[in-house]
Amino acid sequence: MEHPDLSVSPIRVGVSACLLGQPVRYDGGHKADPFIIGTLGRYFHWVPVCPEMEIGLGTPRETLRLVGDATAPRLIATVSGRDHTMRMQRFAAQRLLQLAELGLHGYILKSNSPSCGMQGVRVHGSSGGRPRRDGRGLFAQALMARLPLLPVVEEGHLQGPELREHFIEQVYACHRWHGFLASNPAPRDMVQFHARNKLSLMAHSGPHYQALGRLAARCGEGLNGDFLSAYGGLFMAGLRVRTTRKKHANVLFHLQGYLKRHLGKSDKAALTARIDDYRQGLVPLTAPLDLLRDHFRRCPCPYVEAQTYLNPYPDDLLRLLHG
Repeated sequence: MEHPDLSVSPIRVGVSACLLGQPVRYDGGHKADPFIIGTLGRYFHWVPVCPEMEIGLGTPRETLRLVGDATAPRLIATVSGRDHTMRMQRFAAQRLLQLAELGLHGYILKSNSPSCGMQGVRVHGSSGGRPRRDGRGLFAQALMARLPLLPVVEEGHLQGPELREHFIEQVYACHRWHGFLASNPAPRDMVQFHARNKLSLMAHSGPHYQALGRLAARCGEGLNGDFLSAYGGLFMAGLRVRTTRKKHANVLFHLQGYLKRHLGKSDKAALTARIDDYRQGLVPLTAPLDLLRDHFRRCPCPYVEAQTYLNPYPDDLLRLLHG
């Protein structure tokens, strides 16, 4: 079953350059991440950024740290005491304008960095003392303010299977949404887009699923900029809500309902057991999905076949993530 929305346009993901193995760290080293380079690199087109190098600090260089209040810290060089705050803020504004025009679908940041850290970055008090772990890197802060719908993650979160899958699903959803916007859609296209993504939304957030349904029902009034902005904002916000095994199981049982006239007693019992095994954490998500796909191949249902839930991203990547 082919993914209904996957197009030939590249999936562009911004990334801290050190994670790709580029020698841009303060000591001339890097933080090459094998999963980012070796696995995700097969699917994503990287847009590497190193804010500290790009503001002209070079390498090797003295280290930087955040100083002051976590809500508005200063970016200070640890040896010379030079303040790079304004320089970084001006750079971020210009670079993010370029990245917005490029049309990113996600971003992977280097954790703990005073420029790129997404959360929990050390913030040092102006008069010394123990640093607090409540800061955000200056470039990361500007990125998330300028592109609030963009899926963003730190590289450390990609080590956990659930967070990793969640980020990748959001990236592909963002790619689908950008492709939809680029297609000069008519109201009927909006209805189809919403229909294809219903079960994915259901697996993440019932309130967003319901709100988007009400909004999509009004698309006949016209797809102006305000409407598309409202839908896109709710769409990405809904998928940002973490899913759970229980939510997935509810969607899987919902899919099973489309087969009630086609499954015999033994097949229904086997499918129910497989979904329940997944809910209890005994098997990966691919186990009930494969069984459902097999049943729908024998008993086609156009509505189900069009669902992005069954193919949120390429099947080989799905299997790499779920084992």
